[in-house]
Amino acid sequence: MKSLLFLLFAALPLHAQTAAVAPSTADIYRSVVRIEVATQTADYAAPWNAGRFSGGIGTGFLIGPNQFLTNAHVVSNGERFLINIYGSPEKHTAKVEHIAHDCDLAILSVDDFTPFAKLPVFKIGTAIPQLESQVRVIGYPVGGERLSVTRGVVSRIDFQPYSHSRADSHLIVQIDAAINPGNSGGPVLQENQVIGVAFQGLRQADNTGYIIPTPVVNRFLKDIKDGRYDEYTDLGIAEFPLINPAMRQALKLPNDGLGVLITNVTPTSTCAGHVKPGDVLLSLDSHPVDSSGSVLIDGEKVNMHEIVERKFAGDPVALRLRRNEDWIDLTVNLKTLPQSRMYAIKYEEKPRYIVFGGLVFQPLDTNLFATVQFRDVTVRRYYSDYVSKGLFQKMEDVVILTDILNDELNSPLPDATGKVLDSINGTPVTSLSQAYELLHPATHPANFIIELKGIERPLILPAAAIPHANKRISENYSIPRLSNLKAK
Repeated sequence: MKSLLFLLFAALPLHAQTAAVAPSTADIYRSVVRIEVATQTADYAAPWNAGRFSGGIGTGFLIGPNQFLTNAHVVSNGERFLINIYGSPEKHTAKVEHIAHDCDLAILSVDDFTPFAKLPVFKIGTAIPQLESQVRVIGYPVGGERLSVTRGVVSRIDFQPYSHSRADSHLIVQIDAAINPGNSGGPVLQENQVIGVAFQGLRQADNTGYIIPTPVVNRFLKDIKDGRYDEYTDLGIAEFPLINPAMRQALKLPNDGLGVLITNVTPTSTCAGHVKPGDVLLSLDSHPVDSSGSVLIDGEKVNMHEIVERKFAGDPVALRLRRNEDWIDLTVNLKTLPQSRMYAIKYEEKPRYIVFGGLVFQPLDTNLFATVQFRDVTVRRYYSDYVSKGLFQKMEDVVILTDILNDELNSPLPDATGKVLDSINGTPVTSLSQAYELLHPATHPANFIIELKGIERPLILPAAAIPHANKRISENYSIPRLSNLKAK
């Protein structure tokens, strides 16, 4: 699905108290703003570079005093933000107040709210729109400078991946309105009430767009009320559908269409120590879980994780399990799983790296994986197992040798790029920061012996030659800093 979905952000070159009233159709247009963004995207192939500069256009809308709701992907990696009121040529400087990459939402504010103070505020609904109900999409798609309005109907309600982070799935509503790049962040309305935010489309289908529905929007707005965004929680389990009658019989389950098999429990997660692989999950918060992993909420069958989606860290969740032939009822308290962000694209962060004698080391994450496209089986295994098998408990970072910058010092070395860094002078490497310390000890050894997984012969660099080599490499490759250990 990731390759088929595209975000509705137009990446084009860039040459007093408000009142929540029921606005007229003409009034609400003025509360839908055009957002111009100048961006700087990090370069993971050459992490010491400033990155690529570009820009784009998106849409936002007023939801409260100096609060403009839009998509996270509209403002990600942004360096400058300008907002236009519909029908006005004036550009207003803005900034990002809150951003949630996992659900693709963000809040902007402007430096001077005075020109917006009398504009109507959009009211965000609470219900999911019904199938076949009509919707209206407002935004600034490519093809013109002025506002665009399209109409369509709700054609599907599902639980699908969000393209922006590449790692998160949430509730999603499919509509057949003709929405295009630039519509990102625009309101989707029913009777002038917001029932969703336009955010991505389907490449291989005409007139097919997706909106972020109100349960996701309202959760985001509730989360940031304390001044920060805390991200989604996770049960930390992997499940397998129990549709096959033979499998159900082997597990001694009745053929009632209920229950999914737990196949993995992530260490340190919400369910760790409570749920075991081989358990059969039958209900969440008294909602029966069917054999495909769905529950019934608000009259719609959705993925069972939607139960957790609407909760926050510390909230309880009741589980009913079948273990062997015993029934188990227990309550777990939800928590986030920060390590799972390994699989999400990172934004507003600088790449971390070390250049040492021409060897370039970087921590493995999805940004790097997407850039380098590793073929080494060991690297792929570390990437896939990092969370599910709890590798993060021993390794803060999986450090990779991503490049060897040509220099007379390293010319005799074999090509070992794309391999996992195992140890430096016999000490196992568990993070990029630790690797830096091992390469810059108070007392230098005669040689730095660098071992990589899958390479029988270690890489050996004479310590005395490193300073001169680093100087040559810095000049030859225009590297202003030989290391960056902090993403922010």
